[in-house]
Amino acid sequence: MQFAMKIQKSSQDYLEAMLMMQQEHGYIRSIDVAEHLGVTKPSVSYATKRLRENGYITMDREGFITLTDSGMAIAASMLDRHHTLTRFLITLGVDPKVAEEDACKIEHDISDETFAAICAHAVRHGEKK
Repeated sequence: MQFAMKIQKSSQDYLEAMLMMQQEHGYIRSIDVAEHLGVTKPSVSYATKRLRENGYITMDREGFITLTDSGMAIAASMLDRHHTLTRFLITLGVDPKVAEEDACKIEHDISDETFAAICAHAVRHGEKK
């Protein structure tokens, strides 16, 4: 998971959103990413250019996005953190909608050590990982 922390939070958000779009629709389009993240199409164009240059995604002539192996690894790591933290906060009694929003805020900022401790705590207390 340490590799996920070497890129900017916004790039992590884009990759995570792209993976969610792929899982939801079976494909990834810039417009869907823009809608999901609540950003403009030009913002997505800028981000996809950076992600392409860094080898995290590829785009075909029709504009469909594909996560590379390294992009997929980061996206899957961030999505796992997001789901794990959301479940953890819900078990603490946080409203599911608030837990979802808060998990998104903290998934980038906590250390690998803290995340591992949360996962270990969840396992010890019978929560799903």
